[in-house]
Amino acid sequence: MAIKTLLFTGGEIHDWKGCGAEIEKILRADSAFDITRVNEDLTVLESGLDPYELIVFYYTVGEISTAQKNGLLEWLARGKGYVGIHSAADSFRGCPEYQAMVGGYFITHPAYRQYQVSVTDPEHPITKGLDEFVVEDEQYITDYDPRVHVVASALWKGGAMPVAWTKSWGQGRVFYLALGHDAKACRHEVFASMLQRGALWAGTPAS
Repeated sequence: MAIKTLLFTGGEIHDWKGCGAEIEKILRADSAFDITRVNEDLTVLESGLDPYELIVFYYTVGEISTAQKNGLLEWLARGKGYVGIHSAADSFRGCPEYQAMVGGYFITHPAYRQYQVSVTDPEHPITKGLDEFVVEDEQYITDYDPRVHVVASALWKGGAMPVAWTKSWGQGRVFYLALGHDAKACRHEVFASMLQRGALWAGTPAS
């Protein structure tokens, strides 16, 4: 059966409409997902997640209420899946529990540019068979939990900065992908591949 998936988009700064359309297209191209899309209405986090096994989240800044935070985190901990894309690491800046769940948070970014991404775990199901690739995107620099499992990274000031990681939250699975600043970046073929694989990984309960 297809994974019942909530695609949630909204927030400030980023083109969530354009990016959301590309993300929805990518997910709908894979029959593994049964997609419902909600825009902007954060109340769904409070009481509307029960029908879903996976949430794919593209949002920036904003404020999350205690009930919404608890709804999301408790739902995920029961063995569900969360995929955060790009600015998901810059949502709800005043909520450390949300940041802990994602595994890191946005600090800064260099100018939108071309840069190379390296696969750091070639055996993980999200990155298996992928090699180094070049993107034109906004590189997110994050303060991240060293316990996350980094599966792809890119250089920044001579050091490796995560581009994608996985982690757990209770019995739930989290995948964060820092790529996807705009619709053009979301059309990159490796972005699509990692998104589909990451959503499948996160939406499949750990055995």
